[in-house]
Amino acid sequence: MRYRMFRNITAALVLIAACGSPRGAPVSAQSAQYQTGTLDQMLAPIALYPDDLLSQILMACTYPLEIVQADRWAQANKELKPEQASQALEAEDWDPSAKSLVAVPDVLALLSDKLDWTQQLGDAFIAEQEQVMATVQSLRAKAKESGHLESNKDMTVEQKQAGEKQTIVIESAQPDVIYVPVYETTVVYGTWPYPAYPPYPYYPPAWHYGAAIAVGFAWGYAWGN
Repeated sequence: MRYRMFRNITAALVLIAACGSPRGAPVSAQSAQYQTGTLDQMLAPIALYPDDLLSQILMACTYPLEIVQADRWAQANKELKPEQASQALEAEDWDPSAKSLVAVPDVLALLSDKLDWTQQLGDAFIAEQEQVMATVQSLRAKAKESGHLESNKDMTVEQKQAGEKQTIVIESAQPDVIYVPVYETTVVYGTWPYPAYPPYPYYPPAWHYGAAIAVGFAWGYAWGN
């Protein structure tokens, strides 16, 4: 396993901390029943993200148009310093979750570029929130069982008891830094149980592939102070 990281916008945690509940009804709120394997396929690229970042992504995906707008804004305002970007974003009437992703521009760009997938994530989160979160836990358990999800210098992985259920919690090791993992979805979860629903691949724009991706898991980005 190898690690690669670089610094970018330092206001990431400030933006994420400002995010709360959605300000109103999302763009799409259709009810759906998901076949076994569909949610696993859809969530595989992001299930191993730190909890704080994952929650903002799922919330933001319920506002796909705002993700596109936020990505265009981020591209047009690359020269802004973190404090300037934070102040400028206050003028935008977007959900706080969409604004928070400006702090992780490559993730934001991916969601904007793969808009069909983003829309599917948002619809699933609206219609089946409990099932979505249960699927995240199931995928994390698969990754842990396969030996690809363990605590290290960049992240902490803990199993916590919640009633009769065990929950796998993923957090950045440093509270002031957001780590974004990069992993090959066809490797990190071990043997995939749904051949008819192969996991969606995840190829972030800024990642240059090498030996790290071959073993299944690497830390691709770090934003923080």
